[in-house]
Amino acid sequence: MPAHRTTMRRIKEVLRLKWACNLTHRQVQGALGVGLATITQYLQLAAAAGLDWAAVEPLEEDELERRVLSPASPPAPAKRIEPDCTLIHRELRRKGVTLQLLWEEYVALHPGERTYRYTQFCQRYKDWAQTLKRSMRQQHRAGEKLFADFAGQTMPVLARDGGVDFQAHIFVAVLAASNYTYACATPSETTPDWIGGLIEAMEFCGGVPAKSPAGDFAGTPP
Repeated sequence: MPAHRTTMRRIKEVLRLKWACNLTHRQVQGALGVGLATITQYLQLAAAAGLDWAAVEPLEEDELERRVLSPASPPAPAKRIEPDCTLIHRELRRKGVTLQLLWEEYVALHPGERTYRYTQFCQRYKDWAQTLKRSMRQQHRAGEKLFADFAGQTMPVLARDGGVDFQAHIFVAVLAASNYTYACATPSETTPDWIGGLIEAMEFCGGVPAKSPAGDFAGTPP
């Protein structure tokens, strides 16, 4: 008789004597000549396979071998929690919200789960953002447009005595094609500050955009 058949008959007999006859390990050892450690191993393997004697009794030997001795497939690694890119995109429009802050909130919302690291989180959002309105993306020519607006939160400017002199507003202007950027602090967002920021931005860039400023600057003065 093939060796594996003998082994399977012994496993099935061990399970029968333990589960159907309620014999002790010592009694099974005396009846079959099987080591105590082997008896324990057979019982553990059968239990791990979710078997009891009612399930084992009708099984053919080959099926019992497959169910008990075949190594279990390793569990698939848990998938990482995908960030909600739509929410990220919306939240980034709010003042003071950054990708760093949104990543920290994303990790805090999923304790004990697999999350992306910060750089991967940013890349996932960047890849998603690339798909937005692809057919409507504009191609900007060099020197054609200058986009400008007040951006972010105000920043305190300290007085000589150590107190706060005023809250500075940040004016930002960006050349559309190259992303060449100019920024400055202004005391407010009034029309004089807006016009002054535009003048300084064009002096910084060394010229004016080709398109008419009245129709092509982003943002509107207060």
